[in-house]
Amino acid sequence: MKPTAGDILGLVRAPFLLLNLSCVAAGAATAYWRTGNISWKDAVLALVGAVLAHASVNSLNEYSDFRTGVDSRTSRTPFSGGSGTLQKRPALAPWAMRIGLGFAGITALIGLYFILSRGYAIIPLGLLGLVVVLLYTPWLTRIPALGLAAPGLGFGTAMVMGTDLVLGGGASASGFAASLVPFFLVSNLLLLNQFPDRTADRAAGRRNVVTEYGLRSGAWIYTVFQAGAYLSVVTAVSLRILPPLSLLALLTVPLAIRTSLGAFRDARSAARLLPALGLNVVINLATPLLLAVGLVLSR
Repeated sequence: MKPTAGDILGLVRAPFLLLNLSCVAAGAATAYWRTGNISWKDAVLALVGAVLAHASVNSLNEYSDFRTGVDSRTSRTPFSGGSGTLQKRPALAPWAMRIGLGFAGITALIGLYFILSRGYAIIPLGLLGLVVVLLYTPWLTRIPALGLAAPGLGFGTAMVMGTDLVLGGGASASGFAASLVPFFLVSNLLLLNQFPDRTADRAAGRRNVVTEYGLRSGAWIYTVFQAGAYLSVVTAVSLRILPPLSLLALLTVPLAIRTSLGAFRDARSAARLLPALGLNVVINLATPLLLAVGLVLSR
């Protein structure tokens, strides 16, 4: 059985791939602010690589959650619990694995292009990205600290810093500072999504913050990470690593306060937590984009 286009979009969780646009935009805007000129061809290629890497993780996660039965135990929401594609069409499970590995391979080829055209400095960040892609579901989700940090390392450290590096001619303190925004926020995106899946994740042997330390501890960590995202921008501006207009990223602070309150108040009810889950997605999409706008306007 071959997957339809709709099946493939489900396996890669297409709506969530918009996050890559925000993260790559932050990295590209940092490089543009530093240099005043970037290769738009390479910027598009970096975005393609980012999207395929994210699609690979999602497809491999769909495959793993189907095989372990996690998705059959979860209370699915629009933001957590998988796409349900393999529950409807179980025969597509091998295709989920092939799509995941295939997209990871193409991502590696794009990384090889950047190594050959931009130099070896990208190798550590590229390897970090591939480690997150290939090991997140089978290994990193079983170690609470690594499972918490891995999404941020992939979308922040690897994606934002990597984009800044290849487009800006080298690594920079500005790229590192910009990468901290999605580091904290994307780690939080996965953390809050784990609240409704706590029982199913524990049954499948996953060991994350909420399965090991409870929902209240998860809410406190979520709040600290929210604060870290915004404080990193304020600190970078105060140190003149980023320009003052980068503070546009702080426009989402009111939303962050609401989601943090929701994490404490509604943690035990997936239905009541739903507004916070939705706002969490908005924060992840809007904050890096606002940072990017501030950087471009500062040039």
